[in-house]
Amino acid sequence: MRLLFWITVSLVFYTYVGYPLVLWALVRRRARDVARKDIAPRVSIIVAARNEADKIRQKIEHTLALAYPRDRLEVLVASDDSDDDTDRIVEQYAEQGVRLVRSPERRGKEYVQSLAIRVAKGEVLVFTDAATVLAPDTLEHLVRNFADPAIGAVSTEDMVVDASGQPTAEGLYVQYEMWVRRLEGRFHSIVGLSGSCFAIRRELCSHWPSTLASDFLSALHAARAGYRAIADPSVRGRFVTVSSPRAEMRRKIRTFLRGITVLVANLDLLNPFRYGRFAFQLASHKLLRFVAPFLLLGALAASLLSGDAVLRMLFWLQAGFYLVGCASGLVRPLQRSPVARVAHYFTMAQIAMLTAWIKYAMGQQQVIWEPSKRQGIIPASSPGAHGE
Repeated sequence: MRLLFWITVSLVFYTYVGYPLVLWALVRRRARDVARKDIAPRVSIIVAARNEADKIRQKIEHTLALAYPRDRLEVLVASDDSDDDTDRIVEQYAEQGVRLVRSPERRGKEYVQSLAIRVAKGEVLVFTDAATVLAPDTLEHLVRNFADPAIGAVSTEDMVVDASGQPTAEGLYVQYEMWVRRLEGRFHSIVGLSGSCFAIRRELCSHWPSTLASDFLSALHAARAGYRAIADPSVRGRFVTVSSPRAEMRRKIRTFLRGITVLVANLDLLNPFRYGRFAFQLASHKLLRFVAPFLLLGALAASLLSGDAVLRMLFWLQAGFYLVGCASGLVRPLQRSPVARVAHYFTMAQIAMLTAWIKYAMGQQQVIWEPSKRQGIIPASSPGAHGE
């Protein structure tokens, strides 16, 4: 039991703490740079939308105002059988070159993206959501990375705040994730792109399954083809947290279920003899993260069943941490404590991941897409800062 406890705890500690520190040490010795320079390839912006009548007009207006040669840019809105006024609003911009690509039935985000890919003319495809308002210089920053022939995909960075603009527990975790992404990109390649906005070479979009999350899968497409995927810290996406805790939990479960499905479908990329650095990164960042709930349950059980006094004490420490994490979602005064907020987010994330595994084991897939209803759009007021 003692051995089981320390193995499981060590693996969890490694994926959350050890792996970033290993990357940090490696990039201090030798980092991979990106040869950025100003270029203007033909770009197709693909906006996935499902019943976004309240946001799509602002999204289109901001997109048309992007600082990029107009003759090198096309805008496609991919509507997933929207049954509100989304399609009608999009059609009002037809004279300005905005094209509506509509699915006649509800098939999910990736399916409508695939419809848009078929008709897109760009050398670089930029995928974004209706709720993400892009800063004026977004495209200029994104496409500069493609001047480097080793770069296959580029992601924005994310920032999560509450309605007043203050960081949340999720926001603190996202900051940590963005730090890890920067280290990964400097070491070799990031293992997942931001679903709110990312750019990818057209040649990497020939295989676009409607059942697999495109943001995660696109990074894997790049690695499989021998390219790197990076996050550009000069281009950030700003999001207001989902207001309902129940809706936020559903979103986490959907996200983890989609991620697990993609990883299991691409386990060959974990082969270090063929994919080298990327296999190491994928195993450290994604595989161990996804199995972390089982490792934590193993550590909890081993410390409870062990007769060792130290492990028994550690059991109560673990139980207390999870209890605070659960209670802080219900007891408002606890939410003032940063430690309690982090405990809450971490505990809820593990519960969501475990639930996602149960759904996956039952054969469920998250294909049908319902965009998260967030509290409102924050206008992009400064270069490199986006919107919701």
